[in-house]
Amino acid sequence: MSLSYKARRRLSLLVLVVGLPLYIVIAVTLTGWLDARFGRLPIWAELGVYVGLGFLWIAPLKPVFTGVGRAESDD
Repeated sequence: MSLSYKARRRLSLLVLVVGLPLYIVIAVTLTGWLDARFGRLPIWAELGVYVGLGFLWIAPLKPVFTGVGRAESDD
C-alpha cells in the first residue's frame, strides 16, 4: 500500500521537524559514549561515524521523501 502525495508530504514534514532533531541527539549521544568508552577517535574515524550515521537515517525513509519536492501528479 503506497501513501498518497498529501500523506507523504505530511509524514516527511513530521520526520524533519521531530524525527531528525531526535536522531541528531541520539547520534551525538552515541558518539559521546564512544568517546567516553574508548577515548577520542581519530578525526577520520569520527568523520566516518558521523557520515555513516547521516546516511543511516535516510535509508529507511527514502520512500517517504520520494517525489515530495515535485508538484502533485494527477494519477
